[in-house]
Amino acid sequence: TLTLGVVVVFTVACLKSPAFSFFSFFFFFSFQIIKSLGYSRLVLQIGRGKVVPEPFSTESFALDVYRYKDSLEEDLQKADLVISHAGAGSCLETLEKRKPLVVVVNEKLMNNHQLELAKQLYKDGHLFYCTCSTLPGLLQSMDLSTLKCFPPGQPEKFSAFLDKVVGLQK
Repeated sequence: TLTLGVVVVFTVACLKSPAFSFFSFFFFFSFQIIKSLGYSRLVLQIGRGKVVPEPFSTESFALDVYRYKDSLEEDLQKADLVISHAGAGSCLETLEKRKPLVVVVNEKLMNNHQLELAKQLYKDGHLFYCTCSTLPGLLQSMDLSTLKCFPPGQPEKFSAFLDKVVGLQK
């Protein structure tokens, strides 16, 4: 059997919302959409979130919940879709693994670098982005087949540049 999994690897602002009823609605609605798309596993990293969904497992679906892990490597490898915040590290780690990515932008950040990064990576065709309130709609309308693979990094070029800057290479 094919197990499709969604990994949510961050604490979204809406998951920490003091309005529990909003969280319940958001989580239930998004959860139902994820199930309707054929996914059979949802993994949530909730960080310091105050609301802790109860993990469960049935014949057709499993919900795993944790606060933090030393490494997300295993979860990312198993994921068929990653929903993350729009931090540069999280985006690049997921895209380098060639996983479909939806980023949820934190609208409350000043000088919103997350939004700038998300917009550019979306424009380049590498991910979809949304806010907490638009996540359910995006999940229903997105077409993952339209995403382009993120080009691999070239650490040797950066290393050579750095060597030149610090005077180790002429």
